[in-house]
Amino acid sequence: MGQLFGTDGIRGIANQELTPELTFDIARHGAAILKGDSGERPFILIGKDTRISSDLLETALISGILSVGVDVLPLGVVSTPAVSYLVRTMKATAGVMISASHNSSEYNGIKFFGSDGKKLPDALEDRIEEAYFSKIEVQRPIKGQVGKIIKPAKSPVEEYFKYVVSTVRPVSLSNLKIVLDCAHGSAYQLAPKMFAELGAEVRVINAQPDGININHNAGSLHPEKLQKVVLEEKANLGLAFDGDADRVIAVSEFGEVIDGDHIMAVCALDLMRKERLVKNTVVATVMSNLGFEKYLLERGINLLRAKVGDRYVLEEMEKGDYSLGGEQSGHIIFREYAVTGDGILTGLQLAKVLATTGKPLSFLTNEIPRYPQVLINVPVRDVKEYHNNERIAKYLESMQERMGSRGRVLVRPSGTEPLIRVMVESLNEEETKEVAENIASLIQKELS
Repeated sequence: MGQLFGTDGIRGIANQELTPELTFDIARHGAAILKGDSGERPFILIGKDTRISSDLLETALISGILSVGVDVLPLGVVSTPAVSYLVRTMKATAGVMISASHNSSEYNGIKFFGSDGKKLPDALEDRIEEAYFSKIEVQRPIKGQVGKIIKPAKSPVEEYFKYVVSTVRPVSLSNLKIVLDCAHGSAYQLAPKMFAELGAEVRVINAQPDGININHNAGSLHPEKLQKVVLEEKANLGLAFDGDADRVIAVSEFGEVIDGDHIMAVCALDLMRKERLVKNTVVATVMSNLGFEKYLLERGINLLRAKVGDRYVLEEMEKGDYSLGGEQSGHIIFREYAVTGDGILTGLQLAKVLATTGKPLSFLTNEIPRYPQVLINVPVRDVKEYHNNERIAKYLESMQERMGSRGRVLVRPSGTEPLIRVMVESLNEEETKEVAENIASLIQKELS
């Protein structure tokens, strides 16, 4: 992780940390590196979420990209996975998504995608950072070599819509009543139309973006309202997206929250029955619950763990040619269909399992054990100080020794916020909570 790029692009408070000046310069250096030496006229797609600051950053991005002789096709408000898909199908030079995902509205971010639709590898992000900080001179073309804005007659997003719907057909969702929580974000138009197109009875909440309400008491991090509405509506399923719709959390017909681990378990068993779960293996991250791993192993499914971040999950999937992977947080990759986490696509695949099996979600998930797991986010001055603190390192060693084989301790700096994330997991709920709180207290004392 560099000085600007975290685990999911560049992120910060818009117009304060992530300024239009920084955005313009990053756009210039990024576009100059990504366009390469191709003789064809390069073009870059730009998508954005519903934050009020997305317009500000989009303007700076467009200006920076055009200034190095690269054309721009603005997609408007769209999901992150839509940008990934369209970069590949339209054979664009690259793509950029303006979003801070699940963060509150004062934050925003910039995610780059290569021509293959994948998030940029660390090495390429490092090159862009190095060019930015060293102020390498970028060529300024003139006359007809200056970039231009492309205005297609028909929105390319319609092709993404048709494609995602096609991954469910010919199955109909007409036997399902589904509540969608769009987080006042990128999913607010796309998701309801897709589920309705497939015949589901749809109730939508949190789909009135005003620029500042994105993720506010809504979406995948705040499913409380969704739980309530699912029960009120006697719905079969609830789905909560985040701000840029690349993740999803589900709610059962009984109002229970079903996280990414449980969604993957349901879909993995369905794929295995259809002989489409490659090598009977699922790729998850170090954050996935031990109960989830135990459940899969008992059913003949192996679990591989990757670093946190759906791009690292994808790297492991590609190494072994695996078909399903994801994160507990709800970033799930169906590699048959996509190269990044896609909340809407995942929600549709889950709904497809319910529609074809005729079984309620509670039945499909009730045997998956969940080991007591405590997650604490500790605000800090600078996440980089964590790596150099010997007191914290020694204390973490002692806590892991104390728990032994009964549980595990995982502490890591956030790649998107000034936080240290503490996760402790074991069979003993009281011990899990005590160890997590002790670790968080020490980190707060040392670094905040």
